[in-house]
Amino acid sequence: MLDKTIPFAKLYMRRKAGTPIQVFPLPENFKFVYYKDGDESDWAKIEASVEEFDSEFSALMLFKETFITHVDELYRRCLFVENSDGKKVATATAWWSVIDDKRRAWLQWVSVAPGFQGLGLGKAIVSRVTEILLELEGDVDFYLGTQTWSYKAINIYKKIGYEPTDEKKLYGWKRRNHYKKALKILERVVISR
Repeated sequence: MLDKTIPFAKLYMRRKAGTPIQVFPLPENFKFVYYKDGDESDWAKIEASVEEFDSEFSALMLFKETFITHVDELYRRCLFVENSDGKKVATATAWWSVIDDKRRAWLQWVSVAPGFQGLGLGKAIVSRVTEILLELEGDVDFYLGTQTWSYKAINIYKKIGYEPTDEKKLYGWKRRNHYKKALKILERVVISR
């Protein structure tokens, strides 16, 4: 879950080309599955459950606007974790952006449903999707966008080789990088918790 008790600041992170990927296996009774038609409702449910969206409907709208136009890519880029009952409980996507004619590889929309957090699913899916990025995009810099409200996830990203970056214009003008502000907030959070 997002910790909205601390100040918000957007932060981008980068895994530099050549950085080894720390691999974390899934715990027993869980498995990775790729997106198949109809899974967008599970994606929206997971994303809304962690408060990335105020409703499943708004999550579903973003999914359709962003991903459905490239549905063939979803089959090899959108990953879920399923439990032994076949319920999807975590997700992450290996995507890309093109800004100013420059293509960048992105780890996007990493979420683990409440009730399944703290089991190692986040580390496992982030490491696996980072490997997928390596397979599909080559050994280039990989990026992800996060926020201070996700400070626990930031620790996971760092374990897998991502570090905060102060680069600008990474994913469009609407999503500014509040690098300095974010680092100050995160420093206070680490000290106080």
